[in-house]
Amino acid sequence: MVGYTEAITDPSYKEQILIQTYPLIGNYGVCPEQFESEGPKISGYVVRELCDSPSHWSSKMEVGEWLEAAGVPGIQGVDTRMLTKRIREMGTQLGILQVYDKGVAPDVVSLLEEAKRVYDPNKKDLVSAVATKEVRRYEAKEEKCILALIDCGVKMNIVRSLLRRGASVWQFPPGSSAKDVLRVKPDGLVISNGPGDPKMVGYVIEKVPEFIDAGVPIMGICLGCQIIALALGGDTYKLKFGHRGQNHPCVEVNTGRCYITSQNHGFAVRAESLKGKGLEVTYVNANDGTVEGIADEGRKIFAVQFHPEGAPGPEDTDFLFDRFIGIARGGRCRT
Repeated sequence: MVGYTEAITDPSYKEQILIQTYPLIGNYGVCPEQFESEGPKISGYVVRELCDSPSHWSSKMEVGEWLEAAGVPGIQGVDTRMLTKRIREMGTQLGILQVYDKGVAPDVVSLLEEAKRVYDPNKKDLVSAVATKEVRRYEAKEEKCILALIDCGVKMNIVRSLLRRGASVWQFPPGSSAKDVLRVKPDGLVISNGPGDPKMVGYVIEKVPEFIDAGVPIMGICLGCQIIALALGGDTYKLKFGHRGQNHPCVEVNTGRCYITSQNHGFAVRAESLKGKGLEVTYVNANDGTVEGIADEGRKIFAVQFHPEGAPGPEDTDFLFDRFIGIARGGRCRT
């Protein structure tokens, strides 16, 4: 019911058709202050019913006109819960969404043939398509530390979460050299979320050991978690059922405490690949047992597969930003 604006602008959804299971979407319109990037990143939108007369003081436009202006096709009148159940059984599917002029019937036969030839976007580098092309600096009002951010498709609420805690942020393109990043003398490094297969961004993976050798504390979020695992010799794989939405339970291994998390990923770290690599599993998904967090306390590295900035979603795990800033200022990986 809420959070569709954040989801539509989430760079991790690049080249994906997004389906919303809640039956009514668009009831509070569109407010640019809620964007996670400069505009829609999805390739298509599927809903049961779209509200074309939103009611909210912050609304600047309705969802339909917003997507049309961005060139994103959408469809309503679909039983999205039935469609979700089918995907839940069959796994993530490739598909197409084509808009026809009014009065023109779609050619279903040709569309079915076209759907069979859809190219899998995970086979290419999607990060470079959504990440910043230039270095940017965000200054905290009361600066406590300086963090470098490798932008792989960062959600802006990650930046806002860091700024609120007194961390000034240098945002770097994913292709930046370790030398350029270290030149700003960061107290810590954040590797952001982003779209696609982590193995497609070897140019980011290969730089991680340089940051480790420089003694810089590192925090990874979502794709960043997978990148760190790969950089240290681990492995990743594609999930049959990606984790999407704002109610995924994750259990902290050492304490047994369960947190409700916001997630958006189609790949995961292979737990058995971490043996002997210096990384321990810190969180697991309570639904399917997949890896949700990794850490190496000695090298001041920790990463989570979920989104601690949690918008849309709960704020159960936003304390992780406080933990990382503590590490950057000389603390430890654990509370």
